Amino acid sequence: MRRSTALATTAILTGVALTAIASPAVAAPNGPKPPSPGETVAQAEHLIGPLTFDVTPDGTLYVGQDFAGLLTKISGGTSEDLATGPGVAAVSTLDGVVTWGEREGDMEQVLASRLMRRGADGTVTSVDVLAWEEENNPDADAEYGFRDLPEECLAQIPPFLLPFVGPHGGAIDTHVYGSLMLKDVTYVADAGANAVLAVDSAGDISTVAVLPPSSFVATEALAASFGLPDCVVGHEFITEPVPTDVELGKDGWLYVTSLPGGPEDASLGANGSVYRVNPTTGEVQLYATGFAGASGLAVAPNGTVFVAELFADRVSVITKRGEVSTFAELTSPAGVEWQRGRLYVSTDVFGDGRVVSIGLR
Repeated sequence: MRRSTALATTAILTGVALTAIASPAVAAPNGPKPPSPGETVAQAEHLIGPLTFDVTPDGTLYVGQDFAGLLTKISGGTSEDLATGPGVAAVSTLDGVVTWGEREGDMEQVLASRLMRRGADGTVTSVDVLAWEEENNPDADAEYGFRDLPEECLAQIPPFLLPFVGPHGGAIDTHVYGSLMLKDVTYVADAGANAVLAVDSAGDISTVAVLPPSSFVATEALAASFGLPDCVVGHEFITEPVPTDVELGKDGWLYVTSLPGGPEDASLGANGSVYRVNPTTGEVQLYATGFAGASGLAVAPNGTVFVAELFADRVSVITKRGEVSTFAELTSPAGVEWQRGRLYVSTDVFGDGRVVSIGLR
């Protein structure tokens, strides 16, 4: 049992598929009818870990092939690698400019975390997000882990696990996993910092909001699987939020997907969520929950939200009334984008990755 990036984000990075059990709620019969999928068209194939991507109005794809360390442009049936780097994610575009994230490190520590930008002229610049995290650490005062264990129980936890499962605040960690580039600001879903960040045109970073944590009650099976003593059974474990994507709704709020920072297996259920975040005040509202690996989302112009459930092999849809249902069944979907009336999804991300577009009806 480890902290946010090690618990949940690493499952994405390493391709460890977890067994999801919960199904989304079915839209109420008297509510607005959710869209159903129409024609599905392959837009790109044979990709290596296409966890995040963006698509421009003319259909050009910019794909972060995370497992290959490549940022790839795909247009008119041809592809071009624009950049190489570790852990390429958080791909977004605006007017010929491409933004993406890079992370160096492993499950236990981060060695570098950068927000990269390639201008229309090919010039590449970067923002050192790790340096900012080391100085600011927006969730340093949060309370995660087992917060109510007696001292004699804490003493039985293996020393190498104690920093992760005992009471702790947010560690120094950053993983620029999702981004949204607007005219004067880029919003970042930082899966390591557990926060939504704003990066202005000068490269200055500020905290928009730290997302709320999730929690679960430890079971005997969970304790045994992680090598924890029986005395933790029945105690609440507070998990770190893991933001994975950020988009802007027509209502002016940011919509953010988050993994729960803990296992999403049969013993705990599906606890991924979508939050609304006010970019001006930092107010956070829970929009929907119950997703198995909420790794990406798209917001249609009419306010409909689509969520990729990485560990449930589906894309779910949230109507404006907040009702959730399955939109399409796809193998290991990760990134989701909306463009010109079609939904674009990266799928099969742990194997022979693809990006497909799906019409709506």
